[in-house]
Amino acid sequence: MIAHVEGMVVEKREGAVVLDVNGVGYLLHVSATCLAALPPGERVRLRSYMHVREDALDLFGFATEEEEAVFRALIGVKGVGPRAAQNILSGIEPRDLAAAVATGDVARLTKVPGIGKKTAERLVLELKDKLLALARAASPRRGGPRGGVSDQLEQALVGLGYKPQQAAQAVESLAGSTDGRTLEELLRDALKRLRG
Repeated sequence: MIAHVEGMVVEKREGAVVLDVNGVGYLLHVSATCLAALPPGERVRLRSYMHVREDALDLFGFATEEEEAVFRALIGVKGVGPRAAQNILSGIEPRDLAAAVATGDVARLTKVPGIGKKTAERLVLELKDKLLALARAASPRRGGPRGGVSDQLEQALVGLGYKPQQAAQAVESLAGSTDGRTLEELLRDALKRLRG
């Protein structure tokens, strides 16, 4: 498998880019967002996914790890192939897609070109848990801004074996009471809440 491709942007086409890698031109299918961000004539590095079919070998490129992760989740859904997944990512940012899936926002999903009502419902059903962490990163928490000690606390709870959703709920329950407290103090409180 080809994990990434690094080379000079020599040509931009609709839905694809050609990278010159030591004299060999690699065509990578990319989302519209990724394509717009690629500077012509400059050296770039794209993460990649190679799709093998009976009659073709296709490379799909991604500017970020997030975009690749969402793409891989999408192609795991019945009826969504790599081209359809790339088209979906051209119509919605990965974090926005994850947030819509996590909240079950079928109406938002159906506004994306290539997603009908049945596909939107299937995405919500099959990807809700897979995209939860990305959705959490996309949406601000109730009770104040996130970051710093709250993120560290959530990571510590996941490291102790709690599910990401349980950890997020525990952190959420402590919102507003984190100021001036150490991570250790907050961890003790979160563990008390989780253990009942």
